[in-house]
Amino acid sequence: MVTRPHPAISPKPALPSLWRIPLRLLSVRRVLRGGRLDDLGRLPRYLGFFLLGAALIWAPITGYLKTAPLRYASHGSLILPGSGASASVNLNEIGQASSYANSAFASNAISPTETYKRLLAADRIVQAAADRVGVQPRAFGKPRVTLVDQTGMIHLRLDGPSPAQAQARAQALLNAFFEELDRLRQDEQQTREGGGQGAIQEYYASVQATRAAITALQRETGLHSAGQYKEQVAANDRLRDQLETLRAQLQQRSGAVAKLSTQLGVSPDQAAAALKLFADREYLTMMTQMAQSASDLAGLRARFGPQHPDVTRARAAHEAEQRLTLARATALTGLSAQALAHLDLAPDGARADLLSELVRQETERAGLHAQTETLARRLMRETARLDRAAPQAAQLEDMQRDFDVAEAVFASAIARAQSSKSDIYASYPLVQVLEDPTLAERPSSPNRKLALVAGAGATVFLLIGLAMGWVRRRLIDGLLGTKAARS
Repeated sequence: MVTRPHPAISPKPALPSLWRIPLRLLSVRRVLRGGRLDDLGRLPRYLGFFLLGAALIWAPITGYLKTAPLRYASHGSLILPGSGASASVNLNEIGQASSYANSAFASNAISPTETYKRLLAADRIVQAAADRVGVQPRAFGKPRVTLVDQTGMIHLRLDGPSPAQAQARAQALLNAFFEELDRLRQDEQQTREGGGQGAIQEYYASVQATRAAITALQRETGLHSAGQYKEQVAANDRLRDQLETLRAQLQQRSGAVAKLSTQLGVSPDQAAAALKLFADREYLTMMTQMAQSASDLAGLRARFGPQHPDVTRARAAHEAEQRLTLARATALTGLSAQALAHLDLAPDGARADLLSELVRQETERAGLHAQTETLARRLMRETARLDRAAPQAAQLEDMQRDFDVAEAVFASAIARAQSSKSDIYASYPLVQVLEDPTLAERPSSPNRKLALVAGAGATVFLLIGLAMGWVRRRLIDGLLGTKAARS
């Protein structure tokens, strides 16, 4: 269908042939659907769009490459060892002190790598690192910290205006990070130590109070330990056994003395006196003289009468000898004349041995009797003392047990406090430098290759868009025709 101009309207002057654009091309339908594929009249417009789009793409890229300052990146890596560490020390007569540092990845609730990532980018770490290199924190830049999944590795990147400065900044950041870790660990230990000092002081006061009470009780009772009381009880039992043995021996000895005294017809004292008399030479001499005077008196009585002067003199001499002999015997034995009259005056021979045995048995019996009496009195005193000391010994044993418990708790608290000082990686695990900050060989920004690839890619996408705009009429007609055929 050909559209003719209105007869009342005169046609507009023709445009130049190169820029001649029919009015029908300016319709909305033409703009939306496009022209024919062989309509080369559209080529100048597409060329203009291409030049304008290319200018919009490459002008910023070119300006960025020419004006952006060079930046260099320094890379470093940290690693957290995955295994824990433990130590155990046995303290003689005190107990056992153990320290154990859990693995950094033992808990699923806390990630040490995430914690250290936050700490590396903390403002105070950046401030400290910037102070080390003498720049402002804004000029120092923010570190880029990345984590490697399923590992304990932390990658660190920090930019700088030169390779040396980038490396120095990364090293300063690591030094500030490790110093902050040491400070945090020391602060944690001081906080724990300060919190444990109060408990240790209470334990120490309890130990001292119990020790003072034990000392006072020891001073009062004379017992130094419950073991001493047990030893005294055992000694008292041995003393009782010894007393029973002595009493049996005394009974045996007393029976032997009584039997021998009955057989001899004399008491042990009489036997001892007889032996003592006949052991005295002067007494024996007196006995000999008295026997001689008795013999002389008997001879004179046989020849003369009782009143004869010779008989009277002999009788007087004999009586004088008797008195002297009796006085000597009394002086030697301490016995009276009546007791001396019952003495055995024939201690010679086997009877003398029996008298000696009787005296010896009586001496041993007397010794056993005295020893038994002494031991019995001692046993009575010891038993009474132990009866009085029994409650005190029980109290001392209880106090000693309380003291041992208090001392064990106190020693355990000190051991834990001391061993905890070696467990410095409990809250902040051990971290090591796996890769020192590197020295960059080429600038990391601006990335010319990336900028060129991006510009080229944008240009390709622009060409693809223009090409699709060139053939959009055929595409639209094809879609509409397919839709109409389906309907």
